[in-house]
Amino acid sequence: MKILLVNKFHNIHGGSETYYFSLGEMLGKAGCDVIYFSMKDEENEPCATEEYFVENVDFNARMSVGKTLKTAIKLLYSFEAKEKFEKLIRDERPDIIHLNLFQSQLTGSVVDAAKKYNIPIVHTAHDLKSICPNYKMLNNGKICERCIRGNYTNCFKSGCMKNSKRKSLLATLEAYVYKLIGTYRKLDVIITPSEFYKRKILDANVTDCEIIHMKNFLPSGTEYKLSNAGDYLLFFGRLSEEKGIISLLEAYKKADVDKPLYIVGKGPMEEEIREYIDKNTLADKVFLTGFKKKNELKKIIEASICVCLISEWYENCPCSVMEAMAMGKPVIANDIGGLSEIVKDGETGFVVPAFDTDKLSSAIERMCNLTKEDLLEMSKNALLYAKENFDDKKYLEKLLGIYRSLVK
Repeated sequence: MKILLVNKFHNIHGGSETYYFSLGEMLGKAGCDVIYFSMKDEENEPCATEEYFVENVDFNARMSVGKTLKTAIKLLYSFEAKEKFEKLIRDERPDIIHLNLFQSQLTGSVVDAAKKYNIPIVHTAHDLKSICPNYKMLNNGKICERCIRGNYTNCFKSGCMKNSKRKSLLATLEAYVYKLIGTYRKLDVIITPSEFYKRKILDANVTDCEIIHMKNFLPSGTEYKLSNAGDYLLFFGRLSEEKGIISLLEAYKKADVDKPLYIVGKGPMEEEIREYIDKNTLADKVFLTGFKKKNELKKIIEASICVCLISEWYENCPCSVMEAMAMGKPVIANDIGGLSEIVKDGETGFVVPAFDTDKLSSAIERMCNLTKEDLLEMSKNALLYAKENFDDKKYLEKLLGIYRSLVK
């Protein structure tokens, strides 16, 4: 079976790219012929089909009025992507097209190209772009569902796309184009890594296809191993607004604990986080380490007490939680999105209400004050849950079943 994997980035940007590359590797080992379609970038991983990739589009770059207009048209519907995708389909004749992040840079034109050649389309929904123009359902730091019924003008009115009226207008127009041409109704199967995302997409009524919930998997070769309890709390990931890092710092400041907090990663909020640490005299207890590569990050996770993921948006099934649990690390998480589906309160960690720093502070104290025996029990529970739920072989078996049913 030949599988054409599609993602707008062919280098690691986040969890969706980790999934995309891991999926390709897993399918290849299972005997599938895997090919790729994406956007050109000097940081891309080597790829045999890169000649078909579309030109790089960076919507965050400064542009003249003319360039902005041309870029806006590309965002709404890329004829370049459609032409190159069709050529790739004709040359390679895939059996299945599996879409990941395709909106904006590749656009719904690739869906139309696939339908032209009657190739089944599977889409893994890594975010909520199909029902929210800014994909986060977050408006000025607060959860927002005003566009879920299809009135996407709310995005432009509030300027919620990166706090920019121009970008919000483009995102609004993009959402209406997809609605007009029925992009999501042309898909054959949507896979959601969380049950929460499945419910949201069903509620929005943007598609007629089957929606299947399948938790994300950890890459082949992942070592499920209980590591010794460390001596610090840990956050690792992108330092951005939706991750709730300021709330984590506020709760940590309130908590009566002597264990330090390590914050690992990079992102747009790095300077604001540094300022908060300095202003609140936390520099001797909170350590901002910057970005760490895979092996170094693994050692940092292994030496922690637990991992904190205090997201303030609708998280899906984040890799950070999965990776931590595979090392036997309990997790403190907000009860938001799909987080409470994988973190079981009192069993594999603690779940607290989102935006409640008092409850979060109490959870931090509880975690730090667990006896060695109770912490070990929680760590064993986390490891067992990871083994049972994030196994790549189980995921592959179910996915190949979906592929085969569509090919028939």
